[in-house]
This record gives sequence, C-alpha cells and structure tokens, in this order.
Amino acid sequence: MSRFTSAEITACHQLIDLALAEDLGALGDLTSQATIPAETQARSAFVARQPGVVAGLPSLNLVVEAVDASMSFQPQVTDGSPVAAGTVLAYLAGPLQSILAAERTALNFLQHLSGVASLTRKYVEAVAGYRARILDTRKTLPGWRLLEKYAVRMGGGVNHRLGLYDGILIKDNHLHGLGGDIRRAVELARSHSGNSQLAIEVEVETLEQLDEALAVKADIVLLDNMTCEQLRAAVQRRDALAPGVLLEASGGVSLATVRAIAATGVDRISVGALTHSAPALDIALDYWQ
Repeated sequence: MSRFTSAEITACHQLIDLALAEDLGALGDLTSQATIPAETQARSAFVARQPGVVAGLPSLNLVVEAVDASMSFQPQVTDGSPVAAGTVLAYLAGPLQSILAAERTALNFLQHLSGVASLTRKYVEAVAGYRARILDTRKTLPGWRLLEKYAVRMGGGVNHRLGLYDGILIKDNHLHGLGGDIRRAVELARSHSGNSQLAIEVEVETLEQLDEALAVKADIVLLDNMTCEQLRAAVQRRDALAPGVLLEASGGVSLATVRAIAATGVDRISVGALTHSAPALDIALDYWQ
C-alpha cells in the first residue's frame, strides 16, 4: 500500500469527516442497528469487478480508523498496481455493524481514485514510445485536488501545479489585461517571482504568439487547442529558436487523439479529463467466509 503525504492525509481526513457526517448523520446506520446483533463479527473483501489500476487504499485505512479502530484492515495489493477483474484488493474484518457503516464511504474513495488512476494509465500507455508526459490540470472536484492528483501519479501521470499559489501560468485572460503583450507579461512574472525556482509558463493560441514567447524564453509554452500540424510547426520553431523551452499541448485531448499529439514531438500533454471525467472503477465489498 502506498503512503499519503502529510498534506494528503489531512485532506483525506477532512473529506472523510464530511462523508461520514452526511451518510451516518447523528443516528448512525439504522438498518444495521435494527437487524445485526452488535456482537456479530464478519470478514469482508474489497474486490475489483473490472480491470484497472488501484489507487486510494490509504484512504480506506483512514475510513476504517474513523468508523471503528477495532476493525482490521489488510491490503492485498499496492496503489498503482494493475489488477484484473476478481482481484481481492483488501480484507476488512471486525464488527459487522462497523463494516456496513464504513462500506459506502470507503468504496466511494476507492472507486473514484482508482477510476482516476485507471484513466491516467490509459493515456500514459497511449503515448508510450514518445517523449510526451501526461499531466493533470486544476479541473478537480473541490476538496479532492490533492487526492485526485495522487491518483494521477499512481496511474503514471505527472502533476501540474497544485493551485494558483505554486506556479505561474500566464493565460489568455492575463494577456488580455496587458493588451496581449507576452514579453511584458513574462518580464513582470520574472520580476515578481524574483530568484525563485518557479517556472514561467505562457499560454498561446497561435504560432505568432509562440514566436513571442520563445523570443523572451519562457520556461514552458502551453499550446492551446492547436492542430497536430500546428504542433509540429511549433516544435520545429522551438528547436530552431529556443531548444530549452518545453512545449505543452492542451485542449481537446482525448484517448482517440493523444497519441497523434504526442507524435508531434511536444514534451507535455495536459488532460483535464483525468480528473473531471474519470469514471469510477467498479469495486465491491463482498462478505468473505
């Protein structure tokens, strides 16, 4: 089982508190209280119903601790592992009432994060053999950003900036505020960041804008919604004028198009769908003898 960072643990605790509060309320699991004797013990298993990549096992451990620390949680695989349908991901044993109280919250975390990791792995495999790396974006569910970006890493992807606070990305609306002056925008950003190690990234929509960004040697240039023909031309211009600048393709990226985009020679491909459109991986909690 992989480990969360301290920041990811904190974020997960906050989400678990919200999830349990809305599921159990003040009275708890009324159905289990009414039908299951408190002394009944059970053993259950989290089982993959479809193939995919596992992510989020540390969150299960935290859910178990929050519901009933007397339960025993035993992961059988590690986050980032590809699994086949029918694979047992973890065992959970203890009072049956507690297992049932934790079930839905635990599955929600594991299914969602495994879905993000599984979709990310498909993108990573689609560009195999090319230099391009698959990156996520800030298009995440409120409160879930750290955990979703963790899941992206488990799928083999790379995290873009976490938020507005830890990276500089000059986008179209910033440029509109400066009359479209890319050189000035980059110079202002460099002046503001001083001697920090923050990379300066600029979003461009045309090859003419790219030339301006290359001339001022932005660290990264985001090529927004360009065709593959334009991306190839952008790579050629970068190689000739500023070979140290990284090029990132973004916009309209799908599993059907990502390999062709990677074939243009770009260094990075950012995909919002990794987090905002990943389907949950089908995982169940089965009673286990």
